[in-house]
Amino acid sequence: MIQHWYINNIIHFQAYCVTEPGAGSDVASIKTKAVKKGDKYILNGQKMWITNGGVANWYFVLARTDPDPKCSPGKAFSGFIVERDSPGVTPGRKEINMGQRASDTRGITFEDVEVPAENLLTVEGAGFKIAMGAFDRTRPPVAAGAVGLGQRALDEATKYSMERKTMGQEICKHQAVAFMLADMCIGVETARLAVLKSAWEIDQGRRNTYYASIAKCLAGDVANMCATNAVQIFGGNGYNTEYPVEKLMRDAKIYQIYEGTAQIQRMIISREWLTQAKNKH
Repeated sequence: MIQHWYINNIIHFQAYCVTEPGAGSDVASIKTKAVKKGDKYILNGQKMWITNGGVANWYFVLARTDPDPKCSPGKAFSGFIVERDSPGVTPGRKEINMGQRASDTRGITFEDVEVPAENLLTVEGAGFKIAMGAFDRTRPPVAAGAVGLGQRALDEATKYSMERKTMGQEICKHQAVAFMLADMCIGVETARLAVLKSAWEIDQGRRNTYYASIAKCLAGDVANMCATNAVQIFGGNGYNTEYPVEKLMRDAKIYQIYEGTAQIQRMIISREWLTQAKNKH
């Protein structure tokens, strides 16, 4: 099957095209549509903030296949594999973002793109489930990246605080700074454990939605706290591009936005928790 070919050739760059200019957290508002004509689907729409958008060989595209606006998201959308060089596929300019500027992030326009019916993933109407299920596996590694950023901020702040002196001693000996470092340690270590737990749940063959959202939410918040504290510990130097922590602060913010915002993660966590509580009674 065509899907097996793409999986076996995953070494090729791919991009995940779900977000649109008017549909980020609200996936149900996606406007991109795919209409079946014979043995093909005609794809029209626009995606935005697509990582690897300009370098991918193929895209996963979530599109509406049921035109009925009353149709539930669980049945209205389908997932497609779309070749980058298909006529009608147009990547936009590389976006210049606040941080993580090495990431190739673009908008992608699909105009009357012909997609072979065999490139439909599973069946029509299964796209929303596929897209949401993918997040359970992608959120842990994204959270791992946030933990890494937090660790780097902690390391940089620790080194600087042991060298910089004020009032006759290294600033790490001032309780105000020492407590900031302690908070960073607490955050990094607990977030790391949350990431490991969320990944371990996958290894056990269990649905990890609850733990994946906890890891993503916590690690993203911790990365931002650590980066902010590092800049503060560096003082005026931290605000300058000659030192590394201002970049960490810019890079950290996206961890509270992409792969599901911090607010969406809290919605998922509370929903999953309450569902578990109801099932116990």
